Amino acid sequence: MVRVMAYPERILRVGVIGLGAMGELHVRTYCGFPDVTVVGVTDIDPDKLSKVESQYNAPGYRSIRELLEQPLDAVSVCVPTHLHCEVGLQVIERRIALLMEKPLARTVREGESLVSRARQDGVIIMVGHIERFNPVSRHIKALLKPDEAVSIQVNRVGPFPPRIRDVGVITDLGAHDIDLVRFICDSDFKHVFAVSSNNHGSHEDAAIIIAQMESGTLAQITTNWITPYKSREIRVATRDRYIEGNLITQQIKEYSGYSRPGPTYQVREWYPTYKEPIKEELTQFLSAVRGEQASPIPGEDGLYVLTVIERIISSIPPTHQSHRQPMTQTDGME
Repeated sequence: MVRVMAYPERILRVGVIGLGAMGELHVRTYCGFPDVTVVGVTDIDPDKLSKVESQYNAPGYRSIRELLEQPLDAVSVCVPTHLHCEVGLQVIERRIALLMEKPLARTVREGESLVSRARQDGVIIMVGHIERFNPVSRHIKALLKPDEAVSIQVNRVGPFPPRIRDVGVITDLGAHDIDLVRFICDSDFKHVFAVSSNNHGSHEDAAIIIAQMESGTLAQITTNWITPYKSREIRVATRDRYIEGNLITQQIKEYSGYSRPGPTYQVREWYPTYKEPIKEELTQFLSAVRGEQASPIPGEDGLYVLTVIERIISSIPPTHQSHRQPMTQTDGME
């Protein structure tokens, strides 16, 4: 049973562990909330730590232990994936609400240890599957009737991020869309397999994932780190409509069915109210910390994504796995 603690009309005290691109985004967003104070931040890189301290007037700590000794209501963990379990357990042991950037952990085993410990200690845990808070994702979900989608295609590609060294593109980028397809379909994965290739490193950097959901919807996720620009698109086909959404520009087009005589079809354009997904994500997290709602994306949801990732990776033909490092227990702190 997760302990829900209410903090009416009180400033929430938060911390951020890991100050890469996502960690700094968390700091910036927290600093924009009038009812939140950033008690401290930490990173092993002294230059990053100094930059964030100066830019956001956020106290910096040289170690996670020093930060967690401060009075904290909530912490965002934005460290490399292979450190998620180790760092997350330290936060949970302190009975501090935890937002873990996706994926929840590197392996199902590690994810299970985080979820079970949080449940045992009554600690709120939320997984940062940020695309659920994109207005395009929510609008497309609202446009669909239950089990209406015949197929869903998601395209998430871009250049190689030097910051990612510990996992491949399926675990890093693919985690977004495994959760997103499940969210939009409101259905679990029934069948799933993939092909992948290694082109620039020791992990797969290009993959095509094929799945069928329990609802019958067919899904295809294309993801890679070899495209020179970022593309984030989703396409949904129903029996009489076709919907396209751009997760970056937050624009949606809905095409009616093909009809004769003509032949013709109609196009409707939707422009949902623009929202910054990270701001909505942290707003929802802090609402859960205040006891106003349950965690919007509980640890169990993140754990489910990990089970699908492991199913996907185990399905890849051996000839495509020759350079892939197996998913094993954490290597520990770097």
